[in-house]
Amino acid sequence: MSNNQVRPIQRDLKQDDLLVITGAGGFIGGSLVRYFHDLGYTRIRAVDKKPLRNWYQRTPGAENLCLDLSQSEACVRAVENAVEVYNFAADMGGMGFIERFRVECMRSSLINTHMLEAAYQAGVNRYFFSSSACVYNTLLQQDPNVRALKESDAYPAMAERGYGWEKLFAEMLCQEYWAERHMKTFMARFHNVYGPHGTWDGGREKAPAAICRKVIQAKDTGTHEIMIWGDGTQTRSYTYIEDCVRGIDMIVHCDELIATPINLGSSELISVDNLVSLAEEIGGVKLKRKYDPTAPRGVAGRNSDNTFIKQIFDWEPSTRFKDGLTKTYAWIEQQYYARKAGERVVEDTM
Repeated sequence: MSNNQVRPIQRDLKQDDLLVITGAGGFIGGSLVRYFHDLGYTRIRAVDKKPLRNWYQRTPGAENLCLDLSQSEACVRAVENAVEVYNFAADMGGMGFIERFRVECMRSSLINTHMLEAAYQAGVNRYFFSSSACVYNTLLQQDPNVRALKESDAYPAMAERGYGWEKLFAEMLCQEYWAERHMKTFMARFHNVYGPHGTWDGGREKAPAAICRKVIQAKDTGTHEIMIWGDGTQTRSYTYIEDCVRGIDMIVHCDELIATPINLGSSELISVDNLVSLAEEIGGVKLKRKYDPTAPRGVAGRNSDNTFIKQIFDWEPSTRFKDGLTKTYAWIEQQYYARKAGERVVEDTM
């Protein structure tokens, strides 16, 4: 396959088959609901435990349910008559959240355990689990100039404490549901997904949204200072939301990837200092930088090795970080000034 011939998506779906997407009141889940709606799928059940008024996106025509999926009975209700299930439900956030609330992160294992069993009992055709690059061995991530991490680097296991171990256990459970019970399961290891319609304030936001908000606020208030967690040298690769939802669709409808974790992330490595510089450039401002070495910072460096996904699809996430951040900044700026004007905006709180 040439670089101009991305592998087409072969969906074994009818337009009126029921798709269930959990965590739909959040960023990635809500974006996937809209993605399938825009493709013409007419039966989408969107599930989240948050009240509807706190959902980031509500797509017209979707069946919206508010359910606590840590309870097995709620999972049974959620997947009733489903053909495909996409599970994004989890108690998580950015580094500030996952380093402070490890118990809450690990309790998300209840959700995937109950969801898998409910999906199996309901005869679901395909089940997707949203994993994370936090499953990778932390000993391989001690240098900002990190070697890109390939899928096999999750073992020997030394995942990020709390959140990473929960994700790794859930991956193994998905693999066993295929091995023992022949339910098709799929999983993608996300690398720092960002974009509009995501958490941007309240304690659960990730670095791109947090930095955009801080730059907007510093510019608006005239303080012209920004506090950066760590020393600014930490590196990550980031994945724009449109690349993410397309990648999920491709992965779930590729039988070569049954029960096989795969990276879903950009390979463009960005330091925190570079992230701040880009946000300053977009905002047309230059700020004095202060650093907090005691703040949560995570591993020193993490990047996505995309050899496997390119081998399977002749494709990889390709949105340049600056382009994606420009769109993200514009959306957060609109949200920021709407809130300042007294309008109601959706925000996640701790």
